[in-house]
Amino acid sequence: MIFACFLKSVGQIGDPRFRKVLFLGVGLTLALLIVVYAALLWLLQVAVGDSTTLPFIGEVTWVGDLLTGASLILMLVLSVFLMVPVASAITSMFLDEVAHAVEDVHYPDLPPAASVPFGEALRDTVNFLGVIVGANTLALILYAIFTPLAPLIFFALNGYLLGMEYFQLAAMRRVGRANAKAMRRKHRGTIWLAGTLMALPLSVPVVNLLIPILGAATFTHIYHAIQARSRVPSG
Repeated sequence: MIFACFLKSVGQIGDPRFRKVLFLGVGLTLALLIVVYAALLWLLQVAVGDSTTLPFIGEVTWVGDLLTGASLILMLVLSVFLMVPVASAITSMFLDEVAHAVEDVHYPDLPPAASVPFGEALRDTVNFLGVIVGANTLALILYAIFTPLAPLIFFALNGYLLGMEYFQLAAMRRVGRANAKAMRRKHRGTIWLAGTLMALPLSVPVVNLLIPILGAATFTHIYHAIQARSRVPSG
């Protein structure tokens, strides 16, 4: 079921609405990373100034340049780990458009879904962004301690986060927040497995930027597949 849902999403990757959300998500993510880096440079300038005095050496003026270079390297390293998770969080704000595109093509007989208000979508995005950035930042410690297991930790962590969040967002359009949470708990294993499969291409440059869109579309299909199963009479 998971692979079938994923293949349906891949088949729709050329949809103009998919491309629109992709460009919005990547563009806003790059803008956010630039703002964060600019804020970091400002803090370094305030803390260090144009020069500083070191014991036994005296006044030096290259500390600011050194810290600026180090901060750039740090941001580049962090962006490798955080670019796609952050893009995933920001893309979640535009999930409605992806879900509408999926349902228009594959589920045309469904009644219109209740659109998530922008303010509520923004709040969910900020919450998800905080969780996913915080979790991936803390995971850097685990990567250092358990280096051989770093890929497994990365895929399992992001698979769990992406799966739970995207399924929640896809389901709540149809059944509301409370029922979506109940479905998420009931089908936790399937959702985590699907999320982990979504996380596997995260290490592939360029392809990884498509994962938020494919993930949103795939979990829209998964939600409908689970609903269809629950309506099939047993026995």
